[in-house]
Amino acid sequence: MARKPNYSFERKERERLKAEKKAKRAAEKQEARETKPETADPPTDTEE
Repeated sequence: MARKPNYSFERKERERLKAEKKAKRAAEKQEARETKPETADPPTDTEE
């Protein structure tokens, strides 16, 4: 006999996995930003 589908549980489980994956990727991006050397500063040596 087939089981009765539990749509709300399945939807919550998909949303939980999606949120977990999104948080993991955000943490990886944050870590990459912190470890990247600061090269965005313009040079301060100006001769006029």
